[in-house]
Amino acid sequence: MKVPADLPGLVDRLMVRAALDALSIARKAGLALAGFAKVETAIGAAPVVALIHAADAGADGVRKIEAAVKRRFGAGTEHIATMNDFSSAELDLALGRPNVVHAALLAGGASDAFLARWRVLERFRTPGLDSAGKQDQEAGEPSSAVLELGSE
Repeated sequence: MKVPADLPGLVDRLMVRAALDALSIARKAGLALAGFAKVETAIGAAPVVALIHAADAGADGVRKIEAAVKRRFGAGTEHIATMNDFSSAELDLALGRPNVVHAALLAGGASDAFLARWRVLERFRTPGLDSAGKQDQEAGEPSSAVLELGSE
């Protein structure tokens, strides 16, 4: 059996699509907020579980949102996932509005589903991560999320 040469790219695209579909469901459930002002307001008052910045987001906006998180939570920000794996165009489609650069996810089941899909994508894209998202102890050891295909 021959494995297509573009299999890793195909798997990546499918994982991105699954994550963005889950993000869209979180939006429909009322758990995803888009826009700098809404994200900043949510950080101050709502149970935010994740921050999403477009891959092409400006460093200044990201820095301002990170500062708002530190003002609210101090050093204890490890419980909020932060990502920049999706383009603004991908976020636009998933969140149903144009020009999405910053978004926040509130606590809830649909957000948990998105985060689970995003973590699988992150592990797929980052060799050496274990199932908890931590760097494997042995350098060069393949991640448990990476499948190795042998040739016959």
